[in-house]
Amino acid sequence: MKKILLIVLAGMLLVSCSKKEVKQVSQESKLTMEAFALADTVKDAFMVKDTITLRNNSTDAGYKAITANTRTYDGVEITFTPRWVEIENNQLHVNISWKSTWMISGKKIDERGMAVFTMEGTPLKVSGIIRGNPFICPEKY
Repeated sequence: MKKILLIVLAGMLLVSCSKKEVKQVSQESKLTMEAFALADTVKDAFMVKDTITLRNNSTDAGYKAITANTRTYDGVEITFTPRWVEIENNQLHVNISWKSTWMISGKKIDERGMAVFTMEGTPLKVSGIIRGNPFICPEKY
């Protein structure tokens, strides 16, 4: 009798512990992941000078902010570290810490800063860059 009770109790314990409760992903979390992915897409497109991808992933004002660089450069490496996202009405403000290495006339120039990307729409598009724009080539040599 004790063996049967122990087996039933162990079986119930295994069955009750084996089901994993799946938590639903919040809308804010989905928007945040989409925003981080969009920032990486824009960064990658900028590094290879893919203007089509830049236009497809930004508004007119956002495209102007991304392509505001007036200096010529040979190449650029940019890394993004997303920090946080603020959601206000229909806009997202994505705070991103960045580092860049620009190649200009055979010289390397390292730069870093913090930018706030403004994103809006469905799907999200970059509509502006506030503060330290990572896509503008530094002035120093």
